[in-house]
Amino acid sequence: MPDLDFRIEGAHALPYAASPQLALTLRLTQRTGADTPRTRIHSVALHCQVRLEPGRRRYTPAEQDKLFELFGEPRRWSQTVRSLMWAETQVMVPTFVEETTIDVPLPCTFDFNIATTKYFHALEDGEIPLCLLFSGTIFYAGEDGGLQVERISWEKEAEFRLPVQVWKEMMEHYYPNCAWLNLQRDVFDRLYQYKRRHGLPTWERALELLLAEEAVVP
Repeated sequence: MPDLDFRIEGAHALPYAASPQLALTLRLTQRTGADTPRTRIHSVALHCQVRLEPGRRRYTPAEQDKLFELFGEPRRWSQTVRSLMWAETQVMVPTFVEETTIDVPLPCTFDFNIATTKYFHALEDGEIPLCLLFSGTIFYAGEDGGLQVERISWEKEAEFRLPVQVWKEMMEHYYPNCAWLNLQRDVFDRLYQYKRRHGLPTWERALELLLAEEAVVP
């Protein structure tokens, strides 16, 4: 039966997607040996779970301040910083024999109610440690040429350090000089009434006036 290795070789933004997406370049290699002769892989129905590993990098004081909402005070991070689920995705891998390379698409959001968005936005530079866990089904040619089916071993995984700049450039492409905020309906209605009552042309102007009022409150 075939035995596959997985390695992430890079990451890039998809500039013409309907919504923000990153693509991880994944290389699949078929192991060979006395007990694992090389065979033709017809296809792979691949499932990939992507997790953030925030405990595997250092943070500047400014980043620590922005991450307070997620992890609390830095002195407690040994208890509060844990792996975060980012995405689950599925992709079909076409036929190959020795190795092949595919793009694994990851839908992204700029919604600041989502923990991963808060985490990405807090980072100034450097890399984001990722752990990718793989599962799925391999369809391959048996010794007699017939179609065989095999499950991917549950311990298959890969590590990758995603450059923070890749994520920032992607969001700047889709939301130039913007941030996206989701409000509860009653809060939105109150903000909308304030905007209409003051004859304000934009939401930004309404928020600027509210912040200015807050600044002069003793």
